[in-house]
Amino acid sequence: MSDALRPHYRLLHELDERFDQLTAAIHRAATLYESAPPATWRLSGSGDATWLRDALLDMWHQQHQDGRETRNYIAVIAADEPLIEAFQEVNAAKSAISTLLQRIKQSEPGGLSNAKQRLPQRHPDVEKVLRTGGMARLHLKQCWRQLPIVEAPVARVRLAWYSSGRSIKRITVQEAEQKLLQLDSDAPHVRIQLRKLAGIPSSEPLAQVQNQAPLMRANLFFTEPLMDGQTRRALNIAMPLVVPAHEGRLPHIKVPPMEPPAQRTRAKRRDEKLESDAFLPSLRVYRYR
Repeated sequence: MSDALRPHYRLLHELDERFDQLTAAIHRAATLYESAPPATWRLSGSGDATWLRDALLDMWHQQHQDGRETRNYIAVIAADEPLIEAFQEVNAAKSAISTLLQRIKQSEPGGLSNAKQRLPQRHPDVEKVLRTGGMARLHLKQCWRQLPIVEAPVARVRLAWYSSGRSIKRITVQEAEQKLLQLDSDAPHVRIQLRKLAGIPSSEPLAQVQNQAPLMRANLFFTEPLMDGQTRRALNIAMPLVVPAHEGRLPHIKVPPMEPPAQRTRAKRRDEKLESDAFLPSLRVYRYR
């Protein structure tokens, strides 16, 4: 092995160790949870206590899964101090994995891809998962996403779907043209859009819009003001929300619908800056008003 490759392989060896530490932390937390299941609310309804272990170990792309999608586990757990500490250890192990994967990405162009293909061999249920064909490679977002742990007692949790989020990226006319040319430039609908683009000033800014997947928003209402004076907080959750148990009970939870609303629930802002119809539909590109 050349000297140039040694640091990269050391990083991969360290990744094996970090991943083993992560799975060990997950199993410790799940075992503690299962040994005396605390008060728990789950969006998906009832089930045995092993659901949490399955949720925390779900770190893999499934076959034919869109790489941008993540599988969410919406729940609220009223945890005592030992269980909170176990969840904090899981989060620390996830952070260590995230930091190391970024180092591997910087060490070699294909390093991250190699790492994602390597780690399935260390999955605790690898034989079963391979038999069912459910595992392809590591899903980075599901691997390192944190468990939301609330640091102070909560009186109420109001859960609601947030389905009107959009990502808006400003692009130039030249960039839009290049993106169209990467499509089938002989297709009639692409030629129409190229002509439309040629008819506006080259200096005009455009906006490329990506509708974001529905999110679950948790609004927390604390039993007492925090040290900074806050009495409430809002955060998006994709993993179980961990709150300090108050006499073993959950806080009051406003339960959301099982599914997000089919239509946009918030009224459009009066100061909407984009035209209502896409200027270049194939790219989801809009003109500013």
